[in-house]
Amino acid sequence: MENKGSDEVEKLKKTFLSAWHNVKYSWVLKSKTSFSRNSPVLLLGKCYHFKAEDDDGLTEASCEASDEGFVMGNVEAFRRDFASRLWLTYREEFPPLPGSPLTSDCGWGCMLRAGQMMLAQALVLHFLGRDWTWTGALSLQPLDTETWTSTAAKRLVASLEASLPGSPRTSDNGPSLEPSQSQASGSAEEADAHLKEMYHRTLVSWFGDGSVAPLGLHRLIRLGLTMGKQAGDWYGPAVVAHILKKAVEEAMDPGLAGITAYVSQDCTVYSADVVDCHRAPGAGQASDATSDTPPSAQHDPPASAPPLPDNRAVIILIPVRLGGEKTNPEYFDFAKSILSLEYCIGIIGGKPKQACYFVGFQDDSLIYMDPHYCQSFVDVSTSDFPLQSFHCPSPKKMPFSKMDPSCTIGFYSRSAQDYARIKEELSKVLQPSAKEKYPAFTFVQGHGRDYDLSAGLTPEKPEWPFIRDTRRAVTTAGDFVLL
Repeated sequence: MENKGSDEVEKLKKTFLSAWHNVKYSWVLKSKTSFSRNSPVLLLGKCYHFKAEDDDGLTEASCEASDEGFVMGNVEAFRRDFASRLWLTYREEFPPLPGSPLTSDCGWGCMLRAGQMMLAQALVLHFLGRDWTWTGALSLQPLDTETWTSTAAKRLVASLEASLPGSPRTSDNGPSLEPSQSQASGSAEEADAHLKEMYHRTLVSWFGDGSVAPLGLHRLIRLGLTMGKQAGDWYGPAVVAHILKKAVEEAMDPGLAGITAYVSQDCTVYSADVVDCHRAPGAGQASDATSDTPPSAQHDPPASAPPLPDNRAVIILIPVRLGGEKTNPEYFDFAKSILSLEYCIGIIGGKPKQACYFVGFQDDSLIYMDPHYCQSFVDVSTSDFPLQSFHCPSPKKMPFSKMDPSCTIGFYSRSAQDYARIKEELSKVLQPSAKEKYPAFTFVQGHGRDYDLSAGLTPEKPEWPFIRDTRRAVTTAGDFVLL
C-alpha cells in the first residue's frame, strides 16, 4: 500500500513538472526578428539580399518571420531555405530515457538537440544537396506567442485532467496534418521530387525520440553513459561532438553506411585520419545497392544524392574555444567566414546557460535555431507522421558578443578529393590576424597517433575530448562549457 501511494505521488510530481515545462518553454517565444535591407544575410553558405531594386532611398527596414513579413528582395527564398532546415527541440512524454525515468529533456537537453540539428544538416547535404528545400516550408505558421500560450494552457489543463483517477488518457499528437504521400505520376521531375520527400521523411525519422532511432535522443543518452554522462546532465559542445561521432559510426541502419564522422583533438585536424575515414570498409569490392539509400526509399537515388562510392562521406567536427571568458572579437570575422561556406553544417554552442545552433549571420548578429521549445512526442514509426514540428519558420538573432567561446564547428566532406579542397580553402580562412596569434584550429599532415594524443586520457574516460585554449596555448579538459 505504501509503494502504491509513493507511485501516485511520483506520478503526480511528474505530471506537474511536465505541465510546468509546457508553460515555461512554450510561452517565451518571439514572433518577430528584424533584418536590415542594406546588408546581405548568409545562411550556411547561401547569400540573400533583402533590398529591392527600388529601395535605394530606404536605409533600413525590418522583416518579420511571419506571413506578413519577408516581402522585399528575395526574402521569400531565405524564408524557404531557413524553414527547410531540420529543427530538433525539447520534447515531452516520450519513452523513458536509458538509465533514467525521465520522459522529457526540457531544461537540460538543449546541446544534444543543437548537435542533432547540425548532424541533420550534414545528412541533408549528403542525401539531398544544399539547394534542396522542403515543399511545405512556406506553409508553416509563424511561432505566434498567442497561439503558443493557448497551446501551453490547453496542455496544462489536459495533463492535470489526465492525472485524475479514471480519466482517459489523451494524445497530444492528434491526427496527422501531412497529406499522404502519393505515387509520382509520370514525369521524371515528379518522381525525383517524390523520392526526395521520402529521403526527407526518413532523415527526420532517424532523429525520433525512441530507442529504435539511430540518431535519436535515446541513442545519444545511451552513448553518453559510456562517457560518464547521464540523462539530466548538461552536455558541452565537445562532448556532444564525440557522442555524435559514435552515433554515426555505430548506426546499424543501412542508409547510414555511406557516411561516418571525425572529431578533431586539441583543435587539430589530422589529414591522414580524415582520409582514412573516407575509405569505406571493403573499398574496391562490390557495394551494397542500399548502402546510401534510406529504408523507405528503395529506388534509384535522386540526382542530388551521392553515388554509390568506394569511400564514405565524412562529417568533420571541430571543438574549439574562441577566447577566454568571452569570445574574442578577433574571431568574429572567422565565424562569419566559416558560416559563408556551403559545406559548413553550422556551429553548436550558444550563450551562457543556453545552447543553440548557429546557421548564419547578418552584420554583427548571428542567426540561430533555438531548441528551447517544448513540443509533444511524435511517433516517427508511423508511415505518415506530421513533419511540421520538425521545421522552424522563425529565425532568431543574437549579437556575436554574446556568443559563448566554447563551441563545435562542423563541416561535410563528400570524398577525399573534396576534403583536399576544403582543407585548402579553410587554411586561407584560418590565417591568424595581426592581433590574434593563434588560429581557431589547424590542419596537420599525418595521423593523430603519431603525435601521442593519449597523454591525459584515463581508462574511465578513454575518449574524453581535449581542447586547446587558443588564448593561452595550453591543453584543458573539454567539458568546460557553460550551456
